[in-house]
This record gives sequence, C-alpha cells and structure tokens, in this order.
Amino acid sequence: MDMEQQLFLKPNVVIEPLFDKWYAWPHLISPATAALNILDRHLKIMNSYVQAPQIHAAAVKNPKMLGGPFMDLGGKRVEEVKELKANTLARQQDLIELAHAIKQLNKMLKESAKGYSLEGLYEKVPDPLKGYVELVYDLNHNPSFRFYESLLYNSKYYKPSSQSVALWLTENDERPFVLSTPRLPDDKVLHLDMPFAHPGIDELSKMRRLPNTLSHIRKVLPLSGKDEKLLETFFTTDPYIPYKKYEGDSIRMRYFGHACILIETKDVSVLVDPLISYYGYMSSINHFSDYDLPDTIDYVLITHNHQDHILFETLLPLRHRIKHLVVPRTTSGALQDPNLKYMFNAIGFRNVIEIGDMEQLTFSDCVITGIPFIGEHSDLNIQAKICHHIRIGQFSVLFVADSCNIEPRLYQHIHAQTGDVDVLFLGMECEGAPLSWLYGPLLPEEMERDKDFSRTLSGSNFKRGKALVDVFNPREVYVYAMGLEPWLEFISSKRYTDQDHPIKESGNLVTYCRSKNIVSERLFGEKELMREKYLEPALVN
Repeated sequence: MDMEQQLFLKPNVVIEPLFDKWYAWPHLISPATAALNILDRHLKIMNSYVQAPQIHAAAVKNPKMLGGPFMDLGGKRVEEVKELKANTLARQQDLIELAHAIKQLNKMLKESAKGYSLEGLYEKVPDPLKGYVELVYDLNHNPSFRFYESLLYNSKYYKPSSQSVALWLTENDERPFVLSTPRLPDDKVLHLDMPFAHPGIDELSKMRRLPNTLSHIRKVLPLSGKDEKLLETFFTTDPYIPYKKYEGDSIRMRYFGHACILIETKDVSVLVDPLISYYGYMSSINHFSDYDLPDTIDYVLITHNHQDHILFETLLPLRHRIKHLVVPRTTSGALQDPNLKYMFNAIGFRNVIEIGDMEQLTFSDCVITGIPFIGEHSDLNIQAKICHHIRIGQFSVLFVADSCNIEPRLYQHIHAQTGDVDVLFLGMECEGAPLSWLYGPLLPEEMERDKDFSRTLSGSNFKRGKALVDVFNPREVYVYAMGLEPWLEFISSKRYTDQDHPIKESGNLVTYCRSKNIVSERLFGEKELMREKYLEPALVN
C-alpha cells in the first residue's frame, strides 16, 4: 500500500482499551480500585480457570450464569492464561502490595479504632499507604479512611504502562463478557502498548473522518515491524460520508441506545452518557452510529461511574471532538467513590468540568442543572452520580438514568425548583445485580448472600417510575438505559425476554402514561424526536 495515499480508518475498526490485557473500565484506572480488582477479580478468575477450565466453559453457556466470573475461552488456552497470571504477578507487584495494604488497614481500624483519638494509629498504617490516607470517624464513631487520590495518581501506583489498545475489525456485536475474559493474543488483533493519554489515539480516531497517510500514522503509533501489514488492513480509500450539521430552528433528540441521547440545536450539541455502536457492519437493528455524531460535540454529560455509562471504547475515540466533558463532583476520597475528574485528566482529557447537586451550566439559550439521584449504587456512600435537567428556551427534558425513586420527596423538592418537564427519560432496570457483582473486590470482607442480594444495582420499578411521572407531569415519557441492545451485552451481560420483571414493569409504566394521554415508549435501537423550543411538542415519530 502506498505510504502517502490518503486513507480513512474503516468504520468497523474497534479501538479497544485494555488494562493489563483486561478490558478497561473506570475501576481499572483509579489506583486503589485497580489494585483491588487485580487482586480480587483478575487473579481469582485466572486461578479458577486454570484449576477448572471446563467448569468455566459450561457456565458461559448457561443463560443463568451470564455476567458471572467465568472466562469465555471454551475451556482452552489454559497455558496462555497461566502466562498472563505469571505476568500479572510480576508486572503488578506494586498494585498487589497496595491492595494488601488496603486490606490490612481495614483490619487494623476494625480492631484498634474504638472511638478514641486516631492520632496514635497513623504509625500502624501499612507503609504503602503512609501519606496517602487520612483516618476518620463518622458521627457514629465508625472508623474509616479517605484517600488523597490526587497524590496516588502521581505515585508509582498509577500505572499508565499497563494501559494499551487493541485494534481489530468487527462484523457483529458478539464479544465475551469483558469483566471476566481477558484479551489473549490473536493474529487478527493489533496490540499497541500505549497509555490512554497517548496522542496517537486521537490521530488514529481522526482518520474516521479526515483522511491521512500511512506514513503519518506509523510515526505516531508505537509499532513494530511485524505490525505494519496488519495495520494496513484497518484502512480504506472509501470516503467517509460527511456529517450534515443540524441547522433547524427546532430541537432534535436522537436515541443511540441504552442511556445515550444526543440533543442538537443549530447552536449547540449535548451528548448524554455516550455509548455508541460505532461500527459499520450490517445489522438487523436500525441504530445510529459514529456517522450520526457531530464533528464537534459541545458538551458530553456523564451521569455516574459504571461501565455502561463511562465506556472508554466510545470516549477515547471521541476525545478530540469533545469541547467539554461534564462529570459529577466528588471529594469524598472514599475507595468506592473515585474522583472522575482526576481519572479523565489522567487519561488525556483536558476539558473536564465537575458539577454538583442543583448546580448549573449556562450557555447560549441552554441551562444544564445537576440533579441528585438515589439508587443503583447498592446503598454505598457514593457522591459521583448525578442526573441532568436540560432547558433549551422554554423546552425542558429530564434524564434520570438509573435513578431508583426510593424517596419520592426528593423529587418533590427538585420539582419545586425545576417545575414540570416536557420530556422524561427514565431507566427501569429494576432487577440489578447484587452489590458484590461490581463492588465485591472493594469490600473488606465477603458479604452474607442474603445481604448481598438485598442491595442491588437497580433502577425504578413501575410504582417508583409512576411517582416520578406524577411529580414532573411530563408530556412524554421514554424508558431507556435498559441494556436491551445487543451491543450492550459484552459489558452488561443482560439478555431479556418479555417475561422478565424489568420488561413487565416498564411496560406497565408505558401503559399508565398512555392512559394519561402522555406519549410513552420503551426505546430500543434508535429513535429521533423533533421538538420546538417555544411551541407545543410535535407528535411522536
């Protein structure tokens, strides 16, 4: 291939972010959560697979085991898993040491902190954590600690050298569940050892829309000689279909799947919880893709720190196109509540804005207000979660994502400030996984099963969703963030039938809304809505 020929990146090239050969998600970036996930997720799964690969092979075929800690390798490649384990133990000694220190600190506080001054316990803090934690009591005299997380990001415990990118061509939505299956070597996968902040990711991603040469991209990517032939297969001379900027006087809202909504006027674009099915392959499900995103996105809004709302596979290729990335604020320093601004800064985002409860961002004729929400976090004390109320002109839309309306008075107080809304987007995944599924590696002790399953990652059911509708009096209600689309399964492990409880509950809400002459639908695949800033909303498409 001519090194100076103008080429585009093929639309079905996956830019897959990895940490230590595992799919990268937010808890693998923050040093403390990364350490505990290596120790109590990755190493445990690898040990289990080496000991009983056929049990894993059987489990991944059982629909009831979806999302469990089982490697999807067909019971094969055991020697490669052994090698990955050995490499992990060698490469991640610092983080494994940090994980053990966190466990020791929890144990020491439980045994020694009895309500008296904590000053004398600082000398008992394990050495890897000295200077990185503050010891504290809550008002009930329960001991705990908080991290100086910014210091951890500047220590040996932040591991950009463990970050890498895998490039490969996809033809469908099928992938193993990524929290349980690492990325092993593959002749069709180009593995690039470069941290997520590397400018080569931006240069590569730009070539989806702006052509460039192989000689250019070879200079900015860390390639070896054997990689060059494979690299060439990811490019094409076929031109990109240019994005046509929305220039209308109305408001256009496009549903991209799950919790991802693009709002556009002729002046501004706002993208909520970006999780995009980028890839240009034939699908039986109509869906928007990267082709349907603006060349520049003014604001990207993140609701919370779960892998189906912060997907690096979407965000890293969009990084060069995002003007402002808006994240929920946290200053807790709690293990379970990593600071999202620190995380995004560390991986190359230089445009991060934090927003707190009921704080506002104002631009053009648009106001974004951060809305507090309860739920989907298993009763853990987590501040880094926020929903969004967006007002454009006189038109308002409320995204409550995975909020579980446990305390309706919260939204009555919020309504007193926001007033009624025109459109409500509500997540109703009301049978979420237990606490340990996501947060298990962070827990000092294994939970009793009945307690674990009582504290789930769940959104609103019909009763709680109805209460939201009754408070905000929307003209339209859309159920979203259900993990229904097939391109979600590799990170959510969800696979619903019409008989599943979340489908029935959300169906009941749609029926209720329609009985009240409220336009309502459970979204799937793609949807476009055109609304006026100052007039009555148009009929649903």
